[in-house]
Amino acid sequence: MRVALKIAYNGTSYLGSQTQKGTKNTILGQIEHLLCLLGIQQKLQASGRTDKGVHATGQICHLDLPPFWNDLAKLQRVLNEMLPSSISIRKVLRVDDDFHARYSAKKRLYRYIIKEGDSNPFEEQFVTFTPSLNYRELEQNIQLFKGTHDFSLFMKSGSKTTTNERTIYKAFTYRYKNYTILYFQANGFLRSQIRLMVGALLQHDAKKIQEMLQNTQKHKTKPAPSNGLYLAKISY
Repeated sequence: MRVALKIAYNGTSYLGSQTQKGTKNTILGQIEHLLCLLGIQQKLQASGRTDKGVHATGQICHLDLPPFWNDLAKLQRVLNEMLPSSISIRKVLRVDDDFHARYSAKKRLYRYIIKEGDSNPFEEQFVTFTPSLNYRELEQNIQLFKGTHDFSLFMKSGSKTTTNERTIYKAFTYRYKNYTILYFQANGFLRSQIRLMVGALLQHDAKKIQEMLQNTQKHKTKPAPSNGLYLAKISY
């Protein structure tokens, strides 16, 4: 039986979401270790990877369960009892046998949270602080990312892809209380693409961002910190 897991996590203490040789200190590493203890040897297939320090409220993974695990509510309860409090299995659902968490995905939604002012110990793991923010300029410039572009200058060097073209369906910003939220929905994202887009929005003007989107001029861009980034929703 193939199932999909909806997972939320605080990525602060983990070395990203993907399993890695020599350590269990990743999101999937933690879950797969417990699955093995429960007699489930299958590897999790995720909708995509998140970097070290990145959070999620709606990561999706799938796996095939052995026949003796048919009580999905019990499996969810047992996993949550065993997992650290920084990882939560929010749902376990039966899906079609041809469902794939990554390849069946149609849209991916990320949010990035920014707050003006000095950092504080209660929010520093979850929010990126900036001394000042030109909200009107940010509101205008984020629109430049909408549409289909070659994002070669907005990806981590050394990444292997068949194409660097992605389509961003929605890109906008809004305010919620004292926070500024950046919203990105696309058919997919390159490695570190969102952090580099946010970094460009915070460091460059519209002209430089356009030059990078058109691949006519590369401008040195520091990726925005990982702690403000959240994988929010995968649409199928």
